[in-house]
Amino acid sequence: MFWRLAYGCPVASAAYAHHPGLSWLRTVPGGREWLATLDRLVCECVELWDLDLAEPFPYACASLALKAALPDGTPAVLKVQFPDREGEHEADALDRWCGYGAVMLLGHDRDRRALLLERCLPGTALADTALGAARTDRALDVLAGFVRQLAVPAGAPFHTLSEEAARWAATLERNWRAAGRPYERRLLDAALSYLDDLPASQGEQVLLHQDLHAGNVLRAERSPWLVIDPKPLVGELEFAAAPIVRGAELGHSEFLVHRRLDRVVEELGLDPGRAIGWTVAQTLAWAVGGPADVFAGHVEVARWLLARR
Repeated sequence: MFWRLAYGCPVASAAYAHHPGLSWLRTVPGGREWLATLDRLVCECVELWDLDLAEPFPYACASLALKAALPDGTPAVLKVQFPDREGEHEADALDRWCGYGAVMLLGHDRDRRALLLERCLPGTALADTALGAARTDRALDVLAGFVRQLAVPAGAPFHTLSEEAARWAATLERNWRAAGRPYERRLLDAALSYLDDLPASQGEQVLLHQDLHAGNVLRAERSPWLVIDPKPLVGELEFAAAPIVRGAELGHSEFLVHRRLDRVVEELGLDPGRAIGWTVAQTLAWAVGGPADVFAGHVEVARWLLARR
């Protein structure tokens, strides 16, 4: 069901800032302020693109995504982003891919950090179809295929993997200490060593989706599967293994993590040592979201990968 109020403002707007998936933003700099503007931003986007809106999608983290319809009834998605660094150039990446493997960008308001996107129908996540070993293998084939499709030459305005590696290296130990040293020092030292060694010796630089896991690939009509929610970086292809290997959407165990690594390395012809290094480094950089917010599964992935060196 779609709705509007006078002046194009959606009926349910008062609840948007209270979406449970966005509650963590109240603890980060600028989060409360952004949430206070969210209802207004949604209303302005409705007027800008003449949209009808339905309910928000259940999942939210750093953005609010709502089902929408264009004036001619075409299904769409309105996505309003919290102004963080990782999603800063999502629209630029979608524009660069131009629907080849990813959802189409239908509109973009840079000042509001708002995107109007193609809606995937039926929108079933690849993760929800990957039950059993054979289906998991097919899901890995789909993910590897998207790595190839999306790895196009790119430069500005995208952040580079080298830049991100420097940021991770600068904050990794501080975050580890602030979180109460939630994992052994040897893991931290290994990640810092990778972040020191890998950036300067990278191979060909291509556009990467640094969160390409089976929950960000959806069943669609225009194509069997389409990718959503890029957090784009420009770097070497070995880094593309990280979200696939780490992704618990296809199961979380030492055996499955190693199996995903082996499959992706073989399918894409990657250097296994570099793939392990980038996966360990990014996974531990993303393992601590705050002093009381440690992702134990990320730590386990890093531990399992380092055990095979």
